[in-house]
Amino acid sequence: MSWLQLKFQAPSALAEELADRLTDAGALAVTLRDSKDDPLYDDSAGKPNRTAQRPAGVMDMDVHYEPAPGDTPLWAHTSVEGLFAADADIPAVVEHLHAQSGDESARDYTVEPLADQAWERVCLDQFKPLCFGDTLCICPTWLTPPDDARVTLFLDPGLAFGTGTHPTTALCLEWLAQHPPAGLTVIDYGCGSGILALAAAKLGARTVYATDHDPQALTATRANAEKNGLQTSIHTLTPEQLPALEPTLEIDVLLANIIAQPLIALAPVFAQHVCAGGRIVLSGILEHQADEVIVAYRPWFAMVQKIQREDWMLLEGTRTSAMV
Repeated sequence: MSWLQLKFQAPSALAEELADRLTDAGALAVTLRDSKDDPLYDDSAGKPNRTAQRPAGVMDMDVHYEPAPGDTPLWAHTSVEGLFAADADIPAVVEHLHAQSGDESARDYTVEPLADQAWERVCLDQFKPLCFGDTLCICPTWLTPPDDARVTLFLDPGLAFGTGTHPTTALCLEWLAQHPPAGLTVIDYGCGSGILALAAAKLGARTVYATDHDPQALTATRANAEKNGLQTSIHTLTPEQLPALEPTLEIDVLLANIIAQPLIALAPVFAQHVCAGGRIVLSGILEHQADEVIVAYRPWFAMVQKIQREDWMLLEGTRTSAMV
């Protein structure tokens, strides 16, 4: 069997609506793709993300990001692609889209034939075990970890996708592998799939709090914790629930792989959570944003290290002073 891919170019303000209309018109899957190699976030935000696919209504991304609750940022120039059976009446679909929207751009499209493939196998073959430091390996459940992997975390792609492939996540995993939090209490703030929380627990953390605004992220984290036998070490909750744990909550390490502007806004909040002498590890920061983030944290943290991978920075700090 073969397929037809119907493709439109749309500004971000119209991309989601067009994707929904393609689904209503019978598309078997809809993909939103960066059509101009633009970052998903601008200078005030952060991370590039190249593809977002929505079979059955799920956004599939390489790494979990943390925009403001309710925000769904897209690229300024978005390719909206609908997959149809080879015998679909594409002109009729296009007319339907135009009638629904009244927008002439709905008639500006291309159609490409796609040969049938074992799509699930193609997807799975893209993933390999990833190793960090001398100890930590992130491995899909259908593969065997390397023989020299001493600490293995099994994690599959899925909801709240995040398996260590993005540089921001890789920076955090490298830091954890080099600074195992054995016996410590850790927060993974903006946990997504829970990959950092899981890695911290695997590396010996006594207790890990995984927080996120997204209920699907918390569901994914709990499922991944159970898959790895870590359900007793990892506690999932929303950021709003953290204050209920204080004043008994004393965090030794706080990990936050989100984006620059939320990190800046959260500096005093994070300072409340981290104990004196505790460490903060911040990622999701573009190189040119690092100094601004450092300035925001200096009232409470001695920012002691910057590590770069590609265009991304990890910042590490140590809690010093009381709240001001």
